[in-house]
Amino acid sequence: MSGRVVVGAAIMGLACGGSADLLLVEGRIWTGTGVEASALAMQDGRVAAVGTTAEVERWAGPRTERIELAGRFVVPGFLDSHTHFLDGGFELAGVQLRDAATPAEFARRIGAFAAQHSGQWITGGTWDHELWGGELPQRDWVDSVTPGTPVFVSRLDGHMALANTRALELAGITAATPDPPGGTIVRDAAGAPTGVLKDEAMGLVGRAVPERTPLELDRALDAAVRHAIERGVTHVTDMGSWPGLEAYRRAATAGRLPIRVRAAVPIATWERLAAYVAQHGRGDDRLAWGVVKGFVDGSLGSTTAWFSEPYADAPGTSGLRVTDTAVLRSQILAAHAAGLQVAIHAIGDRANDWLLDVYAGARGAGSTADARFRVEHAQHLTRGAIARFAEVGVIAAMQPYHAIDDGRWAEKRIGPERIRTTYAFRDLLDAGATVAFGSDWTVAPLDPVYGIYAAVTRRTLDGAHPEGWVPAQRITVEEALAGYTRAAAFAAFREGDLGTLEPGKYADLVVLGGDLRTTPPEQLDQVRVDLTMVGGHVVFRREGT
Repeated sequence: MSGRVVVGAAIMGLACGGSADLLLVEGRIWTGTGVEASALAMQDGRVAAVGTTAEVERWAGPRTERIELAGRFVVPGFLDSHTHFLDGGFELAGVQLRDAATPAEFARRIGAFAAQHSGQWITGGTWDHELWGGELPQRDWVDSVTPGTPVFVSRLDGHMALANTRALELAGITAATPDPPGGTIVRDAAGAPTGVLKDEAMGLVGRAVPERTPLELDRALDAAVRHAIERGVTHVTDMGSWPGLEAYRRAATAGRLPIRVRAAVPIATWERLAAYVAQHGRGDDRLAWGVVKGFVDGSLGSTTAWFSEPYADAPGTSGLRVTDTAVLRSQILAAHAAGLQVAIHAIGDRANDWLLDVYAGARGAGSTADARFRVEHAQHLTRGAIARFAEVGVIAAMQPYHAIDDGRWAEKRIGPERIRTTYAFRDLLDAGATVAFGSDWTVAPLDPVYGIYAAVTRRTLDGAHPEGWVPAQRITVEEALAGYTRAAAFAAFREGDLGTLEPGKYADLVVLGGDLRTTPPEQLDQVRVDLTMVGGHVVFRREGT
């Protein structure tokens, strides 16, 4: 027998007989279904019952284990809808520039890292030039401390990077090198490269960086997984690569993948993925594929997001189309026709309008497929675009932490009017759109609790907006939780077995040290994960809990 009844009664599912493998009792369980509970039973890796402790105790047997929650808060396992997961694993062991607050500190950290890794490429970094007033770094800042060591460190958004002179030499970039389509080589007054490359120009150096070995990829994956489970993340969608997909397959085959993964590959390779699906299927409940990722534009921080009007602080540009839009349109339609899910990066308002038009056209072409088209980021929208997400049935895959990060300086980029519909969580939900949350790690921290804090408070990182930056776009804790659970599961075609805690679904869950619903909003970011479970197995337990 299966089904669901009102609050206070046990929700029976799965087996009619037998006992549970594990009980969680005396807690506060947010099931994501509207049902309140204090206990949960698991059997064969799935939720067997949810209800009061007394009701769920009926599932106890002689070998049933028990975890006393002592009032702690339980939620479904967090699904991160947008990560660069393997990059995150590499980043954990790389040079750390995210909080370098001055040019001198930026150079010092790179020099110190180079001293320990002489001759090896230094990549990653995730610097933020806004921390020191907005001046872009230059290669001569680091050349003297990196003799013989090529440096290619990216801005935190991944749309701009600094190369030192050695890296430019290895890439063959000189004053005579033209800007590639969709990219910019930043130059000084004499026309010489400063070392900063934007969007597609980064590929000129990227091609000179040695490819990661399978062993390096495997180690990065292991590091990223440890980082994820400590933060309650039980499923990620990785905006990755073919070598990344093979790394996931190696890990899954060897039993080294304790979380669930949906691996995306570049949309330019959609034909290869279609053939791969025909040969291997779409994966299983641990590792799945079948989604392609592309780009319309760049980022706000790099002034390469594509807008209808020029930037307020850079009136000579309205941003970039990173990919030729005729080519991208063709790829989207072909990938969709091949039965693949399409997830496209769009940040500026013009980029989002263009992409929504393409998706609407694909639906209007007579397609009856369950496409679940995705807009990755959907950061800056027109009022008309907000309504169209629901009308066209497009998923807004958004990252709340970006709002409290970009909110420090976004108004100087696009002015007071356009920021009203920036990170428009409230308006999108009110319009009936599906809003799936994620982190964009390594661009932002992986921790979903930080994302929930950002969505609920919109308090910028600099403390300048204690009541919230564009506070009209704040949402509730439960709406934010849904973005990281139910909606994220839907975005990954996993709503049948993930995203809520109800009988028959996988027992992927997180035990938190505090109830997010009753924690003061300004303290939400202080709540920590005590325990993470995937398929009924404890994969992380905080020491002392």
